Amino acid sequence: MTDPVVARIRANPKYQELKAKRSAFGWMLTALMMVVYYGYIALIAFNKEFLSQPLGTGVTTIGVPIGMGVIVFTIVITGIYVRRANSEFDRLTKEILAEEVK
Repeated sequence: MTDPVVARIRANPKYQELKAKRSAFGWMLTALMMVVYYGYIALIAFNKEFLSQPLGTGVTTIGVPIGMGVIVFTIVITGIYVRRANSEFDRLTKEILAEEVK
C-alpha cells in the first residue's frame, strides 16, 4: 500500500527536477573525482620517474604535493556539493513539502 503523500510528492514536477539536478550533479562530481584519483594512480603506475623528481634541493618529491592536491580536491568538491545541497536542493525540498504535505 502506497502512502498518498508519497505518491503526490513523486508526481510533483519540482521533485522530478530535484531528482534530476541532484543526480546529474552527483555524477558529474563523481566523474571529476574518478579522473583526478585514477589519473594520480596512473601517474604512479606509469611515470614514477616524474613523481620521484625532487623539489628543489630537499628530499620532497613532486609526488607529495600532487598527492596532497588530490586530497584538497576531494575536500573542495565535497564543500561544493554541500553548499549546493544546503541552498538549491534544500530550497526545492522545502517547496515540495510545502506544496504536498498539508
